[in-house]
Amino acid sequence: MLLDEKTWTGNIFIGGSWRPGRGAGYDVVEPATGDVLGRIGQATPADVDEAARAAADAQKVWAAMPHPERAAVLRRAGRLWAEHADEIGGWNVREVGSIPPMAGFALHTAEQECYEAASLPGRPYGELLPSEEQRLSMSRRYPAGVVAVIAPFNVPIILAIRSVAPALALGNAVILKPDPRTAVTGGAALARIFEEAGLPPGVFQVLPGGADVGEALVVHHLMRVISFTGSTAAGRRVGALAGEHLKRAHLELGGNSALIVLDDADVDAAVNAASFGSWFHQGQICMTTGRHLVHERLYDDFVERLAAKAAALPVGDPHREEVVLGPIIDAGQRDKIHNVVTRSAGYGARVAAGGTYRDLFYSATVLADVADDTPAFVEEIFGPVAPVLRFSDETEAVRLATASEYGLSLGIITRDVMKGLALADRIPTGIVHINDQTVSDEANSPFGGVAASGTGSRFGGPAANIEAFTETRWVTMRDKPPAYPF
Repeated sequence: MLLDEKTWTGNIFIGGSWRPGRGAGYDVVEPATGDVLGRIGQATPADVDEAARAAADAQKVWAAMPHPERAAVLRRAGRLWAEHADEIGGWNVREVGSIPPMAGFALHTAEQECYEAASLPGRPYGELLPSEEQRLSMSRRYPAGVVAVIAPFNVPIILAIRSVAPALALGNAVILKPDPRTAVTGGAALARIFEEAGLPPGVFQVLPGGADVGEALVVHHLMRVISFTGSTAAGRRVGALAGEHLKRAHLELGGNSALIVLDDADVDAAVNAASFGSWFHQGQICMTTGRHLVHERLYDDFVERLAAKAAALPVGDPHREEVVLGPIIDAGQRDKIHNVVTRSAGYGARVAAGGTYRDLFYSATVLADVADDTPAFVEEIFGPVAPVLRFSDETEAVRLATASEYGLSLGIITRDVMKGLALADRIPTGIVHINDQTVSDEANSPFGGVAASGTGSRFGGPAANIEAFTETRWVTMRDKPPAYPF
């Protein structure tokens, strides 16, 4: 058993060992039932300082290891994700509220992230540069040092490992702060994977904690890079604090992604894509399809079919039932979702399906007759709600798609793929999918948004990862010192 409760119960992972944090600890709660599954340790800012110092010492040794040895650790980690998929997947279902296919996707992605990262230590780490002088001139990449990764609750494995794995592979030490609501799946599991993979003590540490721990990580003088995934509001605070302390901050933030259904689209195919885009993982994904923009010729048919599909989707406990939608993470998040739905109805939106909940189980919801000032159009909902707007031509579709502060993902459904690509070029986003919905992720592909969705593609693919987690140094060499005029 990888996640033996005797190992992590009441503990944090610091300096290469499991021991109690200086805080009181957190209950590990199953959102579907409210049952307490265990108790995880809680870190404090004092633990951050201890971890940072241990990481800085360990990083020097880790970075100096031959690159095949670092790559081998990442490959072993990839194999361990596959070997322990059933066990970790069970935690993902119960602690996070994922349905099993979502848990399986997260584990597959974690495995692939480690294998992709394993290629990084052997890649070229610089280039020769021409020089006006009689010297050898080059640029070289070096590890940034100690990297802080702050990950959210919604997809905790993927949103941690996509920074943790490449940062480690490139010779950095990493301190991970998982959301305390999902600190076993998104924290203890990663610690155990890398512990079993043979990562040296202190190179990777896990500190579950609140905002005080996150702030301590951002401002600590030994942290050189901050990788934050979370809400735009929190990301703005992290970015401001990092800037004040002259830290690099990679911010992957919220979204309100549009799916544009053009007048030549197949309605059934569009509805199938739209339903997955809005309701997969209860809509608790940054790339969730938050706005359905449908040509007026197809609008009524689209709404009718989408509402019928919503009404047929089973909602319940994914650990004990076969369902499509599991629970919302907690009551606070559920109430935020319902508040957006009720306020939107007050603005004139029609609840064509759903709009109700039982405990933490929110039904798949369709809002029709939405306008561009409706709360469900303007705000990121982060729940299983599909607002649908009509448009008359491509110019209006572009106006509606760009009438948002966010710019993460975009989907376009059309029989004419070149027309879809040309339309996408008019809408600034970090990700575009022609003839698909807005939710997708692959370990070898760049990921990130623009505007209020973040600071661009800083995750996925070798170019983005090397840029994110290394520093560039200019180096020159001569056979002897030159003679200067004074």
